[in-house]
Amino acid sequence: MRTSGLARAAGALAPVVLLAGLLVGCDADDPRAGCAWMKDRAPGPGAGSTVLLVDGSASVLGAGGPDYSGAADTLLRQRVTAGDTFSLGTFAGAPGDVDWAFRKRSADWKRSAQGSGRQNSNRDKAIKCLTEDVATAQHAVPVHGGTDVLGALATGVGLLQDVAGPRRLVVLSDGLSTTGCADLRQADFGSEAEIKAIASVCATKGEFSELPDLTGVDVTFMGLGHSAKGQPSADQGERAWLARLWRTLCERAGGTTASCTAVDTPVGSAPTPHATGTVPADPRVPYHDGRSRTYPLPGAALFDAGSAELRPTATAPLTDIAVRARTAPGLDRVEVDGYVDPRGGSGNDRSLSQSRANAVAEVLVGHGVPRTRVDAHGRGVSPGCPADRSTDDMSAKERLQCDRRVDIRIFWK
Repeated sequence: MRTSGLARAAGALAPVVLLAGLLVGCDADDPRAGCAWMKDRAPGPGAGSTVLLVDGSASVLGAGGPDYSGAADTLLRQRVTAGDTFSLGTFAGAPGDVDWAFRKRSADWKRSAQGSGRQNSNRDKAIKCLTEDVATAQHAVPVHGGTDVLGALATGVGLLQDVAGPRRLVVLSDGLSTTGCADLRQADFGSEAEIKAIASVCATKGEFSELPDLTGVDVTFMGLGHSAKGQPSADQGERAWLARLWRTLCERAGGTTASCTAVDTPVGSAPTPHATGTVPADPRVPYHDGRSRTYPLPGAALFDAGSAELRPTATAPLTDIAVRARTAPGLDRVEVDGYVDPRGGSGNDRSLSQSRANAVAEVLVGHGVPRTRVDAHGRGVSPGCPADRSTDDMSAKERLQCDRRVDIRIFWK
């Protein structure tokens, strides 16, 4: 069962070992002299706090990955000058997984020493240390594949709950979530209706909500749409769509008191590949290119509750899709994704969704689609209704029916 954003944030504060000791930070034994003063200094009265969340997923770790340290340079200078307290973590893998390099480290350089010369020196060294820490964080190799930006936000905001001064979250990521309600693998990256639909699903009330409480938090997204070489590449329009999506999700999570910004700062390529070990696979997010089409079929039209046996009424729509797939020129492959609604618990959701996907795939093959071109996947609990369907006016029953579905996606060469 999914938990609320706040509950997930509280539960995820225990570090998950992702960095394997790579992040040195500004500890007393840090070879970069001058940073030790930050480690044990308590924040000053009313000091602000900045939490830096660095994407460590496969889409940004390859050769030519985005240089977040360069992109964040101006912001880091501003926040150090303001004397903020800093936390830095890398996120990837399961929802809410963040490995903290350090938490609540003060950059109050004005209180760090006597005399303006020494104070200014500490300020400059703090900027240098934090910039290098961000660069080092990008070499982290995650334990698990997958990307959940909302989960990272929920964990990060947990460090800001007791902060009296200004609160800031900085997300350095390409924004390509592959898990949870903001899973973008099937997104078209084009319409405002799609953004509205994703936000509506993520904002589901009650225990299934995946939006963290960002009330009164200043959230900045950097690097959206900038992935490593060899990954799908976003054009300017797709980057703008990603910016609108994450601003919308942030505003839904924080209401009128949140400040949500997506900065389209130029992001260069890191001089060396980020990861030095084997990076767990992360599903690719293929930007919409006009060479695929998805047919979402409600589970109620295909199966009885808890069953993987197709109803007689399922034959007609599946036959129609099979004909479309096998007669269209340049067929590449057909992917069948089975989903279940959240009511069944975690005991059999994966196996049931896989059985349903297999049943649909067999019908497609039986109606002429080459077996070698059909892949069936049981995705478990649905991340929400398809992005092009608004859930604002749906009843709870209709939303469950939408979750309990099978998506058939046809790809052309």
